[in-house]
Amino acid sequence: MTFSIPGLAVARGIAIGRAVLVGSSRVDVAHYFIEPHQIASEIDRVRHGRNAVVEELQRLQGEMPTDAPHELAALLDVHLMLLQDEMLTSGVKHWITERLYNAEWALTTQLEVIGRQFDEMEDEYLRERKADLEQVVDRILRHMKGVPAPVAPPVASPRRKTQQDLLLDDTVDVPLVLVAHDLSPADMLQFKKSVFAGFVTDVGGKTSHTAIVARSMDIPAVVGARAASQLVRQDDWVIIDGDAGVMIVDPSAIILAEYGFRQRQIELERERLARLRHTPAVTLDGCHVDLLANIEMPGDAAAAVAAGAVGVGLFRTEFLFMGRMGNLPDEEEQYRAYREAVEGMQGLPVTIRTLDIGADKPLDKQHRDDSLNPALGLRAIRWSLADPAMFRTQLRALMRAAVHGQVNVLFPMLTHPREIAQTLAQVRLARAELDARGVLHGPTRLGAMIEVPAAALMVRHFLRHFDFLSIGTNDLIQYTLAIDRADESVAHLYDPMHPAVLRLVSEVIAECRLQGKSVSVCGETAGDVSMTRLLLGLGLKSFSMHPAQILTIKQEVLRSDTRKLAPWAQQMIDGEDAAPPQAA
Repeated sequence: MTFSIPGLAVARGIAIGRAVLVGSSRVDVAHYFIEPHQIASEIDRVRHGRNAVVEELQRLQGEMPTDAPHELAALLDVHLMLLQDEMLTSGVKHWITERLYNAEWALTTQLEVIGRQFDEMEDEYLRERKADLEQVVDRILRHMKGVPAPVAPPVASPRRKTQQDLLLDDTVDVPLVLVAHDLSPADMLQFKKSVFAGFVTDVGGKTSHTAIVARSMDIPAVVGARAASQLVRQDDWVIIDGDAGVMIVDPSAIILAEYGFRQRQIELERERLARLRHTPAVTLDGCHVDLLANIEMPGDAAAAVAAGAVGVGLFRTEFLFMGRMGNLPDEEEQYRAYREAVEGMQGLPVTIRTLDIGADKPLDKQHRDDSLNPALGLRAIRWSLADPAMFRTQLRALMRAAVHGQVNVLFPMLTHPREIAQTLAQVRLARAELDARGVLHGPTRLGAMIEVPAAALMVRHFLRHFDFLSIGTNDLIQYTLAIDRADESVAHLYDPMHPAVLRLVSEVIAECRLQGKSVSVCGETAGDVSMTRLLLGLGLKSFSMHPAQILTIKQEVLRSDTRKLAPWAQQMIDGEDAAPPQAA
């Protein structure tokens, strides 16, 4: 009987194939108290398990195929950092030494402690790193118990096809669709050896590792499809609709035929899009539009160049600091990372955002803020200004990287004139410190993120001090509408097309144009093709998004006429529910 399982659409496209199930990898844990003389041996057991996992991941890195997505290597790096996280190791020692918990109990207890902190994080991307920590602990437990990690299931030998099989291309083997509770980066590296048409997981969000890798591999994926791994049987026919975010199980011949036709249409469309890579993004009425890439790690620059990005509009530096509690990256390490990204863009500009962390995203226990509303607490630029030495370390590294190409430095969450003055003072001081040391550094353009209504309303003041602006729509929508997008009970009210949001975005764009300064949108709406024409109508000429979204957005730009879109966009600002002009 045909049924569907809803989830989150994270990588577009259609996948049709037989289900390959990967069961949950969680290990049963015994809970008991130890004797004081056993403390040292229990700590050693955890240490040996951790070291074994480190060796395993390093071996996987060394054996990584050349065609593996660079995002996969970055996520393995994250797991290695989490394995050496001081908060994890010191916490486990505490439970063993002070509470006399056995090693496994201590490890899972500390996982629960850190996991609660991840749950409280307001930033969706960092919140979903909890799954990475869970997988790291799971691998340690497996090594401690001598239980092997799950491996890629063997691909079944060809068999006689059913009537439904014949609806597929009869010249190729039946595709496989991976269905799991969750997948770690190490798992995905192993599973990639058996080519899968798509992924479905019970858990995860739009920025989970499964979603990141699926987008980089350009294959359909649905995450957060709760209980999918329990409802689907091995070898079931399934369809992944990566556009609608749904998995269809045991589809009828009619449904298979319909999706097979859609799949062929998508493949033809992708072939057409690939031919646009070197085509300038120019609207029908002659407006040139810059399509930039958002990246997480220095190695992501290659994907940005391959997608035809004209630069990096947002390099999130948080990844460099993750899992480094008590051991933050120094100036030299940061400089090498920024230099790699700049050189990877082959002369194209790179906009690097200073650390956007704090309050709900603590780097260590000492910096944790337990306020009732951490989204309004010590975060982003406020956190940096509260630790000037750390802030200037990052600024010096950025200035040194500017020797190797055009670097734009972007400051997050500025709201107050006093913060602007303090930020610019730290920039001057960091440059003076480099001069005093005789260290070579380059010029940088300075920019500010517009993420809160106060910043949007003060745009003229901002433009007196900054060379460019970048609109972070994710936070701007949240703060304007007083909606926590991570709260499922109100998430339906999170509306990027709300007239108040559109008015703020429109006024920022208009003022930047009036003063001859550049402005981009780097939030999720920049890569949402359903928002492209509206943003063009508001006057936007610079979009920054995940590299995989660039060609789709470029096609929409090429079909648009901003002269026709502007009146419609104004109607949307005025709260009128008007139909958009027809695309060319």
